Amino acid sequence: MKHFTLKNFFTLFILFIGATTFAQTELKGKVADFLTFQPIESASVYIENTTIGSITNTDGNFVLKVPQEHLSDTLVISSIGYKSFRVVISEFENGSDIFLEEDVASLDEVVIVADPRPTTGNGIVMKAIEKLPKNLPELPYLQKGFLRHKERNKKEYKWLIESAITLYDSSYASGAKNNLKINVDETRKSYDLRDIDSLFTYSAYLKSIGSNAGNLNRNRIKTSSLVDAIKWNDSRVNGLENLFKGKLNLVRNSDVTGALFGKNVLEKHEFTLDTILVDNGRKLYKIKISKGNDFVGLNTPNIYNEGFEPKGWVYIYYDNYAIKKVEYELVAGSDIQKKRSKSLYDTQVLHKLIVTYMEYKDKMYPNYIYYETPKLVNIGDRSSDRIKTEAEPGFDKGEQYYYTIQEILFSEIIQDPEIIAQELMQNDWSADIFSSKPYNEAFWENYNVLLESKEEEKLIQDLSKRASLYKE
Repeated sequence: MKHFTLKNFFTLFILFIGATTFAQTELKGKVADFLTFQPIESASVYIENTTIGSITNTDGNFVLKVPQEHLSDTLVISSIGYKSFRVVISEFENGSDIFLEEDVASLDEVVIVADPRPTTGNGIVMKAIEKLPKNLPELPYLQKGFLRHKERNKKEYKWLIESAITLYDSSYASGAKNNLKINVDETRKSYDLRDIDSLFTYSAYLKSIGSNAGNLNRNRIKTSSLVDAIKWNDSRVNGLENLFKGKLNLVRNSDVTGALFGKNVLEKHEFTLDTILVDNGRKLYKIKISKGNDFVGLNTPNIYNEGFEPKGWVYIYYDNYAIKKVEYELVAGSDIQKKRSKSLYDTQVLHKLIVTYMEYKDKMYPNYIYYETPKLVNIGDRSSDRIKTEAEPGFDKGEQYYYTIQEILFSEIIQDPEIIAQELMQNDWSADIFSSKPYNEAFWENYNVLLESKEEEKLIQDLSKRASLYKE
């Protein structure tokens, strides 16, 4: 009897601890412009003085799971160029619409000052790069995040994976190649129609391993071989490892040789001060990015990833020169790249990147990453007589050209050395999003994710139906 009572006591104790630890309140709402009533996309929704947060989707909607111990804290909703909305979480009216008012500072008011500070876009960006060692993390940290990886054409999704990931970074001063790790922890959704994927990719893969491609026939290729080719292509073009450790991690990797935002950034970029905005009460430079004296290249092995013109915006805090946000596109610029991009992808924009940062304990950490790039697939004729193919009855150009999108939302920063050391020892540290994992329902009940837009939700539902039929 004594043994039975003790056993039940511990069972109840564990259940109690679990219930109190994982109890969550789910907040929902929509953020819109006060004057136009238009939804505000990518507005920050977070608990003040914590790293718990999310962002709004293209419809302006958000969902945020708040641990019970934070119900007395303040919810902050902010977006660059708007006045922030603040409310005690326990007093937030769930499902309500939040309207943000425009908040823009005067350019003349800020630029004409007595202290010696740069007043041109080039000067401000160079100052921000100089200040990176001070503004980026100096000590090792972990970040927990949510990844949505999707591949689609203009009409439908072809592949969708949603995962929880962990990022380890030893510090800005250390090189990312050997001191940054990513792990895929859990998988929430995985709808996979890769069998329709690229024979072009498979041909390139065979060449990379010294094999002759010859005339390829999909019916004679093992699915496992095709999967190997896709993994290979993903790792060199848009895999998680490449995204975090490569040149497109513009701010984090600005101190490596040949970095796009490195010491020689002005050779290939021109920065022009556009205006001064306000973000959560702080002044912010809005600076336009355009082409410098030379084209930008990514030096990707076995791919002509050169001949680009950079376009976009960089947002830098006025008070400490910390980079808050980068919107960056690489557009075909050279004649060779323009022809290649039009023929293979039907677009001139080959890389589109958005990175926003959150400030936590006076340091800037990645908060949200959006990366989009077109993809080679064997759909339709891409040869010189392509026009004849497009004239055939039933041809749909919207189904021919594919692109990949990766979105990452980081919702937790861990700085405790003991927890970091434990994760480093226990984690396998695999960034392979292809590997299958069992669905862990309890895990996802308390994990903050990116809310789908109405269009995405419909496409995902359609993909899930097609994936079920495909398996049958």
